[in-house]
Amino acid sequence: MKGIVLAGGTGTRLHPLTNAVSKHVLPVYNKPMIYYPLSVLMLGGVTEILVISTPSHINQFRALLGDGSQLGISIEYAEQPRANGIAEAFLIGADHIGDDSVALILGDNIFHGPGLWGLLHDQMREIDGCVLFGYAVKDPERYGVGETDGLGRLISLEEKPVDPKSNLAITGLYLYDNDVVEIARGIRPSARGELEITDVNRAYLEQGRARLVDLGRGFAWLDAGTHDSLLQAGQYVQVLEQRQGVRIACLEEIAFRMGFIGSAECYELGRQLRNSEYGSYLMSIAGSDR
Repeated sequence: MKGIVLAGGTGTRLHPLTNAVSKHVLPVYNKPMIYYPLSVLMLGGVTEILVISTPSHINQFRALLGDGSQLGISIEYAEQPRANGIAEAFLIGADHIGDDSVALILGDNIFHGPGLWGLLHDQMREIDGCVLFGYAVKDPERYGVGETDGLGRLISLEEKPVDPKSNLAITGLYLYDNDVVEIARGIRPSARGELEITDVNRAYLEQGRARLVDLGRGFAWLDAGTHDSLLQAGQYVQVLEQRQGVRIACLEEIAFRMGFIGSAECYELGRQLRNSEYGSYLMSIAGSDR
């Protein structure tokens, strides 16, 4: 499976913070925002990842992440000149996807919860159709909402419904088989001029090949696209990390735990950051296995 992180857009909801930088490099507590979606793909075992961003921001990600080799993965980059919709990621990333299935995650979405690793591995095996992830919210009328038949098969999909059929909001993590590229090529721009991800999902729904996984209680799904939600996300990470003594979305640790890099490589990455608590943490976890 290939991975795509869509980190485009101009971040207007976060102005003036994003007047000069991409919102996806803003800090969520002690890490850049893009670390969080990248961590989800890595936890799922995805090692070939395409980061899509705007021409004015793409070099910020190159400087931050490089080619991914320090993490034992491959990171490539592509530009989305205009905000033409989420589904355009499959057209931009068609060569990257090749003949594989693909996991697409939005660059401002944060997922955390017990068993996330196992959930991702279970759902990423042998994709046939599409897999969406639902999260129970108290105000589903603000979101795209999915309804299932009780066995996880998606039976309806509505955008910001007046009378929602469920309280499961569709999150910004999507899994697709290779058909998604041709499906994306066949959809037309919406009234707002964008290639809508909902239209892609509806195509799978009409084929009877769409599933919706309820993340359930204990999981957190955060969208860090506004000032308030960015602050809340940082506070969430801060509380968990300080109370539990572990790091959330620590890419170097995930690379180490997943076997992408060894303890010596992890220790060296920590040593390079040794004047920070982050670097000290990496050295400690790598040192315990040396």
